[in-house]
Amino acid sequence: MREIPFYVPSIDHEEKSLINEVLSLKGASKIEELEDLVSEYVGCKYAVSTSSWSAAMHLSMFALELKRGDKILCSVNAFPTVAAAVRHFDAEPIFVDINPDDFNISPAKLKEALVKHMHKKLKAVIVSHVGGQSADMDEIYKIARENNIMVIEDASLAMGATYNGKKIGNMNSDIVTFGFGAKMKNSIGNAGIIATNNEVIYERAKLIRHHAIKAQEWDKHGHLGYVYDVVDIGIKYDTSELDAAFTIAQLQKSDKHIKRRLDIAKIYDRELGSMKSITIPKKVRDHIYSLYIIKIDKNRDDFARTLREKGIYTGLHYVPLHLLTYYKQKYSLRVNDFPAALTNYQQILSIPNYPGMSDDDVMYVCKTIQEIAASRE
Repeated sequence: MREIPFYVPSIDHEEKSLINEVLSLKGASKIEELEDLVSEYVGCKYAVSTSSWSAAMHLSMFALELKRGDKILCSVNAFPTVAAAVRHFDAEPIFVDINPDDFNISPAKLKEALVKHMHKKLKAVIVSHVGGQSADMDEIYKIARENNIMVIEDASLAMGATYNGKKIGNMNSDIVTFGFGAKMKNSIGNAGIIATNNEVIYERAKLIRHHAIKAQEWDKHGHLGYVYDVVDIGIKYDTSELDAAFTIAQLQKSDKHIKRRLDIAKIYDRELGSMKSITIPKKVRDHIYSLYIIKIDKNRDDFARTLREKGIYTGLHYVPLHLLTYYKQKYSLRVNDFPAALTNYQQILSIPNYPGMSDDDVMYVCKTIQEIAASRE
């Protein structure tokens, strides 16, 4: 049976060459090279690499000096890492409903949440860019400024994405987190990035990232390079040279990968756009289709099961946070508390869209979806 995985990383000689360079113990630090490349690519002043996107999000909370009882607003339609990073500090995530068209946080609902939850311990809003399409950042920045809260962007699947022609990571947010390998449960290579223009946040993230250690340098004044001090409660979230090498090769292909995903999305749009029982993604703003998320009008799970039987793997982005057992019980949340996210969740399905797919692969997915839909009419 033919199989189309949900995602396959594109790997060639570039990754192997850079990894071999690390293994040979030759050349400069790939970690520093990666951080410089990210700063240049997205247009931010500072970049701090981490071992994963989850580590980047957690380290961001350290950089903000989040404390017990602090409050962070975030979209209810996000990966669990977003809320978990807040809870690890015994702070409180406050969920906000979404726009049904782009699956991103709703500015109108954000305003409502601010009125309801305005508190001196309200620190920030975390904005998740779902599937590679940015949220309405102009409106969100306006709301944040009016209420004196910080803006953190979850750009875990938005490296290279733009908003009004500017790359995400090069706008007015205090922190932007990116991820590599975020689509795979068992990643071949994994890394995260914190991008910021705030020097204080940058320096604190760098410090905390490696046990909050401050070490002396070997110098002519007699300082011993192996003497160190610990000046805060730190953690080990730095990436490895091997992961940095792999990520550099992936980053250098970002624009090429985006172009191919856009080409695939055009085929999906053409082949699936006129179907009655399928709704294709709405392009409200710039979109790089890190995920191609369709809506099934009914029986989504059975539809996905039938696709799997025909060799096509799918994903779900995301299960709303208020439906997850921990948050539902912790905050006594009800199923209908976030109606837009709930309706969205009951219909959405992410289908394969990665650079290594051939046009023939894409057409197989389209024809299979068409056949399944036709059999249910």
